Amino acid sequence: MSDVAIQAWRDLCARLERLGTEVIGDGYASADPMEMLEHLADQTVCWLGWSVFHADPARPFFHRSNDLVTQYGGPNADNVYRHARIDPSRRYRIAGKMHGCEDFLLTLRSGFMHEPVHGTLADHTASELGIGPGDDFELLLGGDGIPIPDGVKMATIREYYFDWQVEEPATFTIECLDPPGAEPPLTDDVLAARLSDAGAAIEHSISYWHRYLDDVWEGQTPNEFAPSHRGAKGLNLAQYAFCMFDLAPDEALVVDTDLAPARYWSLHLYPMGTFAHMDVVNTVTSLNHRQAEIGDDGRLHAVVSAGDPGVANWLETGGRRRGLLTYRWFWPTGDGMPAPEARVVRLAELDGPVTAEQRAATRAARRAHLAWRFRE
Repeated sequence: MSDVAIQAWRDLCARLERLGTEVIGDGYASADPMEMLEHLADQTVCWLGWSVFHADPARPFFHRSNDLVTQYGGPNADNVYRHARIDPSRRYRIAGKMHGCEDFLLTLRSGFMHEPVHGTLADHTASELGIGPGDDFELLLGGDGIPIPDGVKMATIREYYFDWQVEEPATFTIECLDPPGAEPPLTDDVLAARLSDAGAAIEHSISYWHRYLDDVWEGQTPNEFAPSHRGAKGLNLAQYAFCMFDLAPDEALVVDTDLAPARYWSLHLYPMGTFAHMDVVNTVTSLNHRQAEIGDDGRLHAVVSAGDPGVANWLETGGRRRGLLTYRWFWPTGDGMPAPEARVVRLAELDGPVTAEQRAATRAARRAHLAWRFRE
């Protein structure tokens, strides 16, 4: 046996040690150091799994990420994300049952957004394919099925859950229809390459998304929405409006906006540095078009703050002073984009009718759904 794989392991360990020092240093000053160390741990779990154990497009199975642990890149709290390696020269079958999932988006991609090669080369929606809640489904990729464009390296599934009910989540399987035979013994060179890919993916994810948020912060005025924009990297059905917030403990950000002309829209909070969820399990840090209450004027009114303002559409910062508020919408149904407005007020000025008991019930219902959606 050569020492190629052993050296790759040592290089990976050295890289993780260096990253552990960097993420609590001045280069990541906008982020909380302990959150960054935890993020390094979850990114290590994520990308070791993807790069080492999901590397063969001839023997694919789905890798779940951006769940309740392995988060990066501003995940959507209404989604489950699954990825599988595929090869445009092969044929695949994706099959399963929708159960309580209302829709899913299948994208064929050349890479994740933080990687040197990235982009969405094709996308297909379950509802457009005639697949709805409760349905069994089977999709063929390649050959006489859905075309796989040249350059595609993976198939990504985004499952959508709008009502957050305690229901059976969707199931997905993928198989290669051009079976390669028995898997050969793992060689030093192959394992070394996979370990190297894992180290690069860990570092790229952490550094890219931290820089991304810092760049957005530098390019915007805090507590004001920037103009709405379409999604990057080829996912044209996605549109966003960003607001970087900076709030003292006794302040609140009041948001007023027209409803996005789309089948789906939502509000999400993200911390600086990690671009992960803000404790989606124990606090309300996201609201979608089914969950939010709409004002009598037909508009959306929400409040971002650390303390409870008593309003229905409260997004909780968990005591964080700074972060990102995202208004996103998918599958536009009309022209134009909303222009959300934001203003800072004293938290004491707000006194809505929602009681502590009602708030606790909302949190409990959300926890119950997430426990069901992400169960093993």
